[in-house]
This record gives sequence, C-alpha cells and structure tokens, in this order.
Amino acid sequence: AMKPHRGTLVLVLGIVGLVICMPCGIAAWVMGNKDIKEMDAGLMDPSGRGSTKAGKIIGMIATILGCIFLVLNIVLTVAAR
Repeated sequence: AMKPHRGTLVLVLGIVGLVICMPCGIAAWVMGNKDIKEMDAGLMDPSGRGSTKAGKIIGMIATILGCIFLVLNIVLTVAAR
C-alpha cells in the first residue's frame, strides 16, 4: 500500500511561499524533497510527481528570494544609520 502523494499541498505551499510567506516556501522545498525520495523508493504514489517537483522548485525560488530580500533589507537598514 503506497502513501498518497501530496503534490497539490507542496505546490500550494510553494506558491504561498513565493507570494506571501517565505516559511511556506521552505516547507514546500523540504516536503518536496522528502516526497520525491519516497516516490523514487516506491513508497508514495508517483502520479503527483509533476506538481511535487513544481512546488519544490517554486519553494526553492521563494526561499532564495526571501533570503536575498532579507539580507538586502539588513544591509540597507545598517547603511541608513
């Protein structure tokens, strides 16, 4: 018995991470990695692989952009003093 995929959840978390809340992007990245490994091992339903990969990639982009904006914000705040 395989576990059902969470592709839609990972995709939604990735999008929410990109648009609203960076920690959701981190969650999408981590969950996407885990789910793809489980799909490769035959433990999870592979039919959601596409949406899982898309959510993982969007989560990665959201996390990287969030970190860049955070560092930029810190640098500009320190420079403004």
